[in-house]
Amino acid sequence: MATKVDFQSLATDVLKLVGGENNISSVVHCATRLRFVLKDRSGADEAAIKRLPGVITVVESGGQFQVVIGNNVPLVYAGLPASLTADAQGKNEQSGSGNFLGKAVDIVSSIFAPVLGAMAGVGILKGLLAVAVVANWIENTSTTYQILYAAGDAFFMFLPIILAITAARKFGASVFTAVTLAGALLYTQLQAVSVLVDGEVQKMTLLAFQQAGNDVTFLGIPVVLQSYTSTVIPIIIAVWVQSLLERPLNKFLHESIRNFITPMIVLVIMVPLTLLTLGPAGVWLGNALASVLQSAYDFSPIASGILIAMLWQIMVIFGVHWGIVPVFINNVSLNGFDPLKAACFPAVLSQAGAAFGLFLRLRDQQQKALSGSAALAGIFGITEPAVYGVTLPRKRPFVIAVISAGVGGAIIGATSTMVYGTGAPGLLTLPIGIDPSGANNTIGWLVAGTAVSFVLAAVLTYFFGMSAEDIAKDKATAKPEPAVASAEVAGAAVSQELDELELNAPVAGTLIPLAEVADPVFSSGKMGDGIAIMPTSGKIYAPCDATVKVAMKSGHAFGLRTDTGVDILIHIGIDTVALKGEGFTPHVTRGQEVKAGDLLAEVDLELMAAKGIDSTTIMLLTNSAKFRMDFLVTPREVNPHTQVIQVRPAQSTATV
Repeated sequence: MATKVDFQSLATDVLKLVGGENNISSVVHCATRLRFVLKDRSGADEAAIKRLPGVITVVESGGQFQVVIGNNVPLVYAGLPASLTADAQGKNEQSGSGNFLGKAVDIVSSIFAPVLGAMAGVGILKGLLAVAVVANWIENTSTTYQILYAAGDAFFMFLPIILAITAARKFGASVFTAVTLAGALLYTQLQAVSVLVDGEVQKMTLLAFQQAGNDVTFLGIPVVLQSYTSTVIPIIIAVWVQSLLERPLNKFLHESIRNFITPMIVLVIMVPLTLLTLGPAGVWLGNALASVLQSAYDFSPIASGILIAMLWQIMVIFGVHWGIVPVFINNVSLNGFDPLKAACFPAVLSQAGAAFGLFLRLRDQQQKALSGSAALAGIFGITEPAVYGVTLPRKRPFVIAVISAGVGGAIIGATSTMVYGTGAPGLLTLPIGIDPSGANNTIGWLVAGTAVSFVLAAVLTYFFGMSAEDIAKDKATAKPEPAVASAEVAGAAVSQELDELELNAPVAGTLIPLAEVADPVFSSGKMGDGIAIMPTSGKIYAPCDATVKVAMKSGHAFGLRTDTGVDILIHIGIDTVALKGEGFTPHVTRGQEVKAGDLLAEVDLELMAAKGIDSTTIMLLTNSAKFRMDFLVTPREVNPHTQVIQVRPAQSTATV
């Protein structure tokens, strides 16, 4: 049974743990979070805040210390001193503040996080193809192999186009203009054009034309062409500059011509500019970063393996690992292999091993189940449940996992183990350690180093991962298997109220998985399960018949409750609370009953794009744990009449 939260007491506790009223420059709230701007970050006890009943987690982004509460955040906010909440009305929220490193990490993570699933998928596919070739199940000269390899390799060949999409979303630029810009970079090396060679017209790519010793110029200015397939940094820089150019153009040009004149002007300027300067500079920067890390590896492979393996999970916690991810991708793209990413496998699997060790050691059934599920997720490369839910809170298992990772990293470094693809380190991505050419297979050492880290972490955690006090506490709280009667009764109660509920898309646009949302609170599912939509319309509709329980005055978020107890959160855009209602026109108020298809709000998408605000609209069931959800459509275009989620009572655990 959930603990009842006293929201006034929670507000008092949060205020105390962030350093008191004197440490707060401003505080506002959105639909789910208290957003503090603190004078002294060191004055806030993040760990203690996370342990408070009623607090989901703490997120730091853009200079804000954000305490995630959920639907009840207005009640907690109301419990703060009036001097703070009144002052907040007249203060500008400093959502754009933060140090350079924080901003850089936020940018890189927002660009790469949405594509990691596809990247892991093609990495696994290429690894499995390599296994099939080594096992003589298929010939690498067969057309079957070539077709499957195309499915795996296309991601990297057209990586600039893929990153153009996510970069445009992050920088608030036109997605389709950015994709065209990326396509123009690839066009110079993929598409044959008519050129004069020794006075004769021939068909060849511009890159091949230049490589044959001919001059390529633009208005008389020499152009040094590059191969842009699989590159990372050039397109990110180019789309950022594109966004800077689009904003003044969109403001200057009349709306009757803006939609087609702005893209034309941007492309006329950006394609030559990128080919002349930004592209070569980006390629040079990417190669320079890779060269620095490669030099460190060449100096001492063992030391590099140990350091990467031991520090990787720590870097993940602080988000700074995103600064290295592009280097991994760059190495594989340019060289076909990477010696650095291999050391990440022990780092991930050691956390899973530590969680497994606790699973074997613990007696408390609830903690045992948590550790077991976290270990299973970690084995497949998802370490957040293990780190944040199991090892880090207990400290000892986390330290043991880091040390165990170092042992595996040393093995991998000493044997010059390589990987030949990318993807989140885990059991399914181990095949990326197979050399497709068969010339330098070190997959055995990759498996050995990873296995050693897992086993060592599990064994050491089992024997040394709990203090005497923890062991005594575990014994005291251990209980026999809980009866399922109460769960059955609860399930029956829900079944009587809810038979089946179908939710429509709240807005027209492109449906995307929740995991691709560039906000860890939503993408992690901590707020509940649901969907996200990249909107093409500014009209937001009710997905079903319900009562409006939360209606933010800013118009960027709404909480709905059906008469069967399903709680729905519709959040328009990421960090849109910073707009303070600008561009939003709400059409409903708290307590109002709405029908499916009723207009909840209107939003100015062009304004959000001009201000660089991500317009991704999220629809969650904040009490999704009480129900079973079936997603009716895969990512594609949807409209407010498209049924996207079916909600049913949770399946009973009774045994018949």
